Amino acid sequence: MRKPCIRNSKYMQARIFVIILNLCSVLCVLSSVSPFSVEAGQTVNKRFVYYIYWSGIKAGEAVLEYNSTPEGITIKTHATSAPLISLFYEVDDITESILYPDGYPKKFILKVQKGRHKRDKVTYFERKIDGKPLKIIYHNILDEEIEEFYFDNPAYDPLSAFYEMTKWDLKTGQPAYIDIFDSKKLWKTEVQVLRKERISVPAGDFDTIVIKPIIKSEGIFPKTGDITIWATDDDKKLPVLLKSKAVIGHFSAVLVEGDY
Repeated sequence: MRKPCIRNSKYMQARIFVIILNLCSVLCVLSSVSPFSVEAGQTVNKRFVYYIYWSGIKAGEAVLEYNSTPEGITIKTHATSAPLISLFYEVDDITESILYPDGYPKKFILKVQKGRHKRDKVTYFERKIDGKPLKIIYHNILDEEIEEFYFDNPAYDPLSAFYEMTKWDLKTGQPAYIDIFDSKKLWKTEVQVLRKERISVPAGDFDTIVIKPIIKSEGIFPKTGDITIWATDDDKKLPVLLKSKAVIGHFSAVLVEGDY
């Protein structure tokens, strides 16, 4: 019998871990508190930590921070691989969305390191003016590429999009839709609302609403099949559990601590 190739096996596991880390770092943004609850001059500093597991093995960690900065309210995620995984495929991904006071995106920053692969991109969102299209400026720093895009309707980056949805009244059986600008394309993203369920995770017991985003973009969260999220059934929509199947095995991301 032919023995499996260890190198290929490790590479496949590494790719799965990368997908897990990416998805968690984006989806945990749902835990942000609405900017409308922040009074003028008030400082906001919140932090949430998620552990990511592949078939029971801890693959890494994703941290969400929500802070007041000189530029505005900032949502930042940092996903890293566990020490053992980093030995053969290190992951160190940072995404950051800077918002206008009403929650609309001002600037989106993406810095990615996956092994030898790196990305460094910035997207600028200009406010839509009556009678004129929305202008988005995309800057790929490593390739020295700058492009402008124009749209008739408001568009969000991946972080601010899910943050925007925390303000929506999600109802079971009624899908929600939002336009996401990612990888130089505009994606109409559907979020299915499946059911309500009470669950327990290391951070505590929660009444949740179970949702499934139909993700099509491949800039931050590659297509991996069905992804299910358990988010708190309140105005925060805090994701406390995420599950999905992978090419090999399955993965989950769980909330372990945070500033509620």
